[in-house]
Amino acid sequence: MVYRLPEPLPWAALATPLAAAEDALARLDQLLATSPIRDGWCARTDFADACASLALHGDLVLLEDLVLHDAGRDRQAPSQELTRAHAVLRTRRRIAAVEPGWATSPTGLAALSEDPDGATDQDAIPVPAAPPVDADNGEGDLDGVDDAFAAELAGIDALIARSNRFLADTGPVREKTPLLYDPTWGETDRLSNWRQVVADTRTLPPVLAAAVAYDAWAALEPLQHRAWLGSLLAADLLRARDKARHHLPAFASALRRVPRDRWLMRDPLTRWLAVLGAVTAGAEQGMRDHDRWMLAREGLLLKVRGRRESSSLPRLIDFVLARPLVSTTTIADELGVTPRAAQTLVAELGLRELTGRGRYRAWGVL
Repeated sequence: MVYRLPEPLPWAALATPLAAAEDALARLDQLLATSPIRDGWCARTDFADACASLALHGDLVLLEDLVLHDAGRDRQAPSQELTRAHAVLRTRRRIAAVEPGWATSPTGLAALSEDPDGATDQDAIPVPAAPPVDADNGEGDLDGVDDAFAAELAGIDALIARSNRFLADTGPVREKTPLLYDPTWGETDRLSNWRQVVADTRTLPPVLAAAVAYDAWAALEPLQHRAWLGSLLAADLLRARDKARHHLPAFASALRRVPRDRWLMRDPLTRWLAVLGAVTAGAEQGMRDHDRWMLAREGLLLKVRGRRESSSLPRLIDFVLARPLVSTTTIADELGVTPRAAQTLVAELGLRELTGRGRYRAWGVL
């Protein structure tokens, strides 16, 4: 497959939407430059954009489940969709943490594509360590336990140790199974074509270049089962072009704000206009969210005025603003308090309960 830019470009149709998108994105970035809640805004946006990335491709992941999974506090076994959403979240954080332009470089693309199934050690289920076994009597700390049971535990412990040594020697398997991946897909050629498209857009305005890069990724699908990576690469292009210096734009969340049939049209101009309109709508929504969360922060700070310096309430405010929702366990883990103390802190702040349940409740700032 080959993706080519039309010549000449239809500037008459692109000029007005492009100017609106450039202006809205610049105003959002300038607002975040000096904002006291910039880190919290970015953290909340990361979660929302990860869920939106999967929604664009027909998979539903609840924001609450993603937040709890990221904190290691799942209420049930994570689904395949939830695992992929967490992979998107980690990839987005990884791109935001490095220098602009890394993700679209050959080194960055190789690093982002080396994990074909989107699963890393962070999603592995931890195996609890077996109790220490004394070599002399085989019992160790297992007082009152018979020798047969102690021997079974010792055997399990030895098996885990051998498995860990084997994995350390061989490393993770990176081969792509033909049951899931088409061996004739031609990833190298598709990636080369996409990188050539990105090179051809260097003279275009930043937002238009990012829109074309996203559209080319969606059309070429260079990496199998990683269509969601296109929106993150387009966002990194905006950072590399100094259009978004203080945040990583949420392309997927923005695209959810335009009708799906507009950015799935066969005409590339219609798709570009849809992406430009999505960037404008997403930036404007980002500014509204920022103003709403700033107002909520000021109201919460009024409630902790005059508190002693050792109070955990200010830290709880920062944590609530950095997460779409919080639970008793996540608050306890973050602040180092007991679950009961976490409930007391929530009651003192008067946070809004979001689930409507009597158990497994969550609170947050909308």
